[in-house]
Amino acid sequence: MLIGTILRAKGSQVTTVRPDATVKELLAKLAEHNIGAVVVSADGASIDGIVSERDVVRRLHDRGAEVLDGPVSEIMTSQVRTCGPNVNVDELRRTMTEHRIRHVPVVDNGRMVGIVSIGDVVKSAIEELETEKASLVDYLHR
Repeated sequence: MLIGTILRAKGSQVTTVRPDATVKELLAKLAEHNIGAVVVSADGASIDGIVSERDVVRRLHDRGAEVLDGPVSEIMTSQVRTCGPNVNVDELRRTMTEHRIRHVPVVDNGRMVGIVSIGDVVKSAIEELETEKASLVDYLHR
Protein backbone atom coordinates (compact mmCIF):
# COMPACT_ATOMS: atom_id res chain seq x y z
CA MET A 1 0.00 0.00 0.00
CA LEU A 2 1.18 3.50 -0.77
CA ILE A 3 1.15 6.52 1.55
CA GLY A 4 -1.13 8.31 -0.92
CA THR A 5 -3.76 5.61 -0.31
CA ILE A 6 -3.68 6.37 3.41
CA LEU A 7 -4.05 10.10 2.71
CA ARG A 8 -7.04 9.52 0.42
CA ALA A 9 -8.79 7.71 3.28
CA LYS A 10 -7.81 10.04 6.12
CA GLY A 11 -7.67 13.36 4.31
CA SER A 12 -4.94 15.85 3.63
CA GLN A 13 -5.49 18.36 6.42
CA VAL A 14 -2.32 19.26 8.29
CA THR A 15 -2.50 21.29 11.48
CA THR A 16 0.29 23.84 11.60
CA VAL A 17 1.60 26.39 14.06
CA ARG A 18 3.76 29.44 13.38
CA PRO A 19 7.35 29.34 14.71
CA ASP A 20 6.68 32.45 16.81
CA ALA A 21 3.55 30.99 18.47
CA THR A 22 3.95 30.29 22.17
CA VAL A 23 4.15 26.76 23.51
CA LYS A 24 0.83 27.48 25.29
CA GLU A 25 -0.75 28.20 21.89
CA LEU A 26 0.75 24.97 20.58
CA LEU A 27 -0.76 23.00 23.47
CA ALA A 28 -4.16 24.54 22.74
CA LYS A 29 -3.94 23.33 19.11
CA LEU A 30 -2.88 19.84 20.16
CA ALA A 31 -5.84 19.65 22.55
CA GLU A 32 -8.33 21.22 20.13
CA HIS A 33 -7.49 18.77 17.34
CA ASN A 34 -6.75 15.80 19.64
CA ILE A 35 -3.39 15.19 17.96
CA GLY A 36 0.16 14.49 19.15
CA ALA A 37 2.21 16.72 16.85
CA VAL A 38 1.94 19.69 14.51
CA VAL A 39 4.04 20.95 11.65
CA VAL A 40 5.75 24.27 12.34
CA SER A 41 5.21 26.54 9.35
CA ALA A 42 5.46 30.29 8.87
CA ASP A 43 3.07 30.21 5.91
CA GLY A 44 1.00 27.05 6.45
CA ALA A 45 2.57 25.34 3.43
CA SER A 46 6.34 25.11 3.97
CA ILE A 47 7.92 23.00 6.71
CA ASP A 48 10.10 24.85 9.23
CA GLY A 49 9.97 22.07 11.80
CA ILE A 50 7.74 19.69 13.71
CA VAL A 51 6.83 19.71 17.38
CA SER A 52 5.21 17.00 19.47
CA GLU A 53 3.84 16.46 22.94
CA ARG A 54 7.11 14.71 23.78
CA ASP A 55 9.09 17.82 22.83
CA VAL A 56 6.98 19.89 25.22
CA VAL A 57 7.31 17.41 28.09
CA ARG A 58 11.07 17.12 27.68
CA ARG A 59 11.56 20.91 27.60
CA LEU A 60 9.28 21.34 30.61
CA HIS A 61 11.46 18.87 32.46
CA ASP A 62 14.68 20.62 31.36
CA ARG A 63 13.65 24.27 31.71
CA GLY A 64 10.51 24.41 33.81
CA ALA A 65 7.22 26.22 33.27
CA GLU A 66 8.79 29.29 31.60
CA VAL A 67 9.05 27.22 28.41
CA LEU A 68 5.26 27.63 28.04
CA ASP A 69 5.61 31.34 27.27
CA GLY A 70 8.49 30.83 24.82
CA PRO A 71 8.20 30.37 21.07
CA VAL A 72 7.62 26.98 19.48
CA SER A 73 10.78 27.52 17.41
CA GLU A 74 12.86 26.97 20.57
CA ILE A 75 11.55 23.44 21.14
CA MET A 76 10.76 22.17 17.63
CA THR A 77 12.72 19.60 15.68
CA SER A 78 14.04 21.47 12.66
CA GLN A 79 15.41 18.45 10.74
CA VAL A 80 12.11 16.95 9.60
CA ARG A 81 11.90 13.63 7.81
CA THR A 82 9.30 13.68 5.05
CA CYS A 83 8.06 11.22 2.47
CA GLY A 84 6.20 11.32 -0.81
CA PRO A 85 2.74 9.91 -1.53
CA ASN A 86 4.27 7.15 -3.68
CA VAL A 87 6.33 5.70 -0.83
CA ASN A 88 5.34 2.21 0.27
CA VAL A 89 3.87 1.99 3.78
CA ASP A 90 6.34 -0.78 4.70
CA GLU A 91 9.26 1.50 3.83
CA LEU A 92 7.85 4.33 5.93
CA ARG A 93 7.20 1.96 8.86
CA ARG A 94 10.87 0.94 8.80
CA THR A 95 11.97 4.58 8.69
CA MET A 96 9.68 5.54 11.56
CA THR A 97 10.89 2.61 13.67
CA GLU A 98 14.56 3.11 12.85
CA HIS A 99 14.52 6.83 13.63
CA ARG A 100 11.95 6.66 16.45
CA ILE A 101 9.58 9.16 14.89
CA ARG A 102 5.80 9.08 15.05
CA HIS A 103 4.71 11.73 12.55
CA VAL A 104 5.92 12.26 8.98
CA PRO A 105 4.73 15.08 6.73
CA VAL A 106 3.95 14.00 3.18
CA VAL A 107 5.39 16.24 0.46
CA ASP A 108 4.59 16.14 -3.25
CA ASN A 109 6.40 18.42 -5.71
CA GLY A 110 7.69 20.57 -2.86
CA ARG A 111 4.21 21.06 -1.38
CA MET A 112 2.96 19.58 1.90
CA VAL A 113 -0.03 17.38 1.05
CA GLY A 114 -0.66 15.62 4.35
CA ILE A 115 0.81 14.00 7.42
CA VAL A 116 0.98 10.34 8.43
CA SER A 117 1.25 9.08 12.00
CA ILE A 118 2.50 5.74 13.26
CA GLY A 119 -1.15 4.99 14.08
CA ASP A 120 -2.07 5.45 10.42
CA VAL A 121 0.73 3.09 9.41
CA VAL A 122 -0.29 0.43 11.92
CA LYS A 123 -3.95 0.74 10.90
CA SER A 124 -3.02 0.17 7.25
CA ALA A 125 -0.99 -2.93 8.19
CA ILE A 126 -3.94 -4.34 10.13
CA GLU A 127 -6.29 -3.68 7.21
CA GLU A 128 -3.90 -5.46 4.83
CA LEU A 129 -3.68 -8.46 7.17
CA GLU A 130 -7.46 -8.63 7.50
CA THR A 131 -7.88 -8.54 3.71
CA GLU A 132 -5.27 -11.26 3.30
CA LYS A 133 -6.93 -13.40 5.97
CA ALA A 134 -10.35 -13.03 4.32
CA SER A 135 -8.86 -14.08 0.98
CA LEU A 136 -7.22 -17.14 2.52
CA VAL A 137 -10.38 -18.18 4.35
CA ASP A 138 -12.38 -17.73 1.15
CA TYR A 139 -9.82 -19.83 -0.76
CA LEU A 140 -9.95 -22.62 1.84
CA HIS A 141 -13.75 -22.77 1.80
CA ARG A 142 -13.99 -23.24 -1.97
